[in-house]
Amino acid sequence: MAPRPLAGRGHSRGGGLRALAERVEAATPEHRDRAVDALRAFGILGVVLGHWLVTALVPAGAADGSTHWNVRSPLAFMPWLAPVSWVLQTLALFFFVGGYAAARSLGRRSPGGWVRGRLERLVRPAAVLVAAWIPLTIVLIAAGVDPEPLVRLMLSPLWFLCVFTGMTALTPLLARFGPYAAAVAAGTVACTDLVRFGLHGPAWVGWINVPAGWAVPYLLGIAWAKGGLGSRRTAVALLAGGTAATVALVTLAGYPASMVGVPGAPVSNLSPPTSAAVAFGLAQVGAALLLRDRLARWMRRPLAWLPVALANLSAMTVFCWHQTAFMLTTVVTLPFGALPGLHDLPGDWTWVAARAVWLPVFAVVLAGCRAIFWRFESPRRRGLAAPGLGAGRDAA
Repeated sequence: MAPRPLAGRGHSRGGGLRALAERVEAATPEHRDRAVDALRAFGILGVVLGHWLVTALVPAGAADGSTHWNVRSPLAFMPWLAPVSWVLQTLALFFFVGGYAAARSLGRRSPGGWVRGRLERLVRPAAVLVAAWIPLTIVLIAAGVDPEPLVRLMLSPLWFLCVFTGMTALTPLLARFGPYAAAVAAGTVACTDLVRFGLHGPAWVGWINVPAGWAVPYLLGIAWAKGGLGSRRTAVALLAGGTAATVALVTLAGYPASMVGVPGAPVSNLSPPTSAAVAFGLAQVGAALLLRDRLARWMRRPLAWLPVALANLSAMTVFCWHQTAFMLTTVVTLPFGALPGLHDLPGDWTWVAARAVWLPVFAVVLAGCRAIFWRFESPRRRGLAAPGLGAGRDAA
């Protein structure tokens, strides 16, 4: 079904936010799975806010007069903030929704054509980001700024895209397996953790968990699209079992309480993923399944649907550029002095309060980046009635 035209009932009610919401409502096909879009938007929001809240760039002068940036995390100074990571670490949710959307759209084109189209939509925004950072890096060097930590922060989210791209390319194969394939992937993570932590094996073994750990929610998403995981009992079991396993692994097995990496910590739940991260992801999947019907009803309200629809139009652009928006703000404002919540050490709760004040500034800068670069996410899109919103090709 093709998206409905924008010209319609929204224009008859004048301008304003409600008129825009009604235009977007009119442009959305009836078959659009709005609950899945809401879950995807929440996943992106969690990643963005998570990075903005737990990453600090602290400037330090070097002997040659250049400026070096040290990456610090408030979680290293305030471990009691770990529950924040439980809310904002949403990568498993994103893989789950990604597997669902991929499986729903797979049968509408040849596997080869489908993979090419999907990979194009994933790779192009990342390639544009890297290309834009080449001249930016030259400018930083000329200004006497050490670009190395900044470039690392820019590249850090792209590991996710590499894994997600690999899962996408393998979707025609993964779609042949049942939901029990996710159990095999979870078992692989558990065995790898046993070798790493229980048998004191080599650290490199842990990188097996990168594809295995994120395959768990992706395979569950595929199973959901194929009609599995539909019962409330399954959702409750995933939520309760995942939560109980996470608590047990953190309190009894010594896994970190933070679900995001903390600079300087000996073990990270994300780099590479651990059994605790997988268990936490299972709880997120269960919660998403339980909330799906309620979200679907809520998304029928035009004003509730508007931000979700707009977020889905440029999800990859927002994901790729959110770290750059934060770093641009931090670097450009340094001449004004060490600003609280931006350039100072994240050592106590006052830093958290000051950082919250900067979040709207980061959002404005990110909106500017989005306005410039979102067209590269899919050049074929034109306006709100584009495949990214209406998904004439995709179910979600």
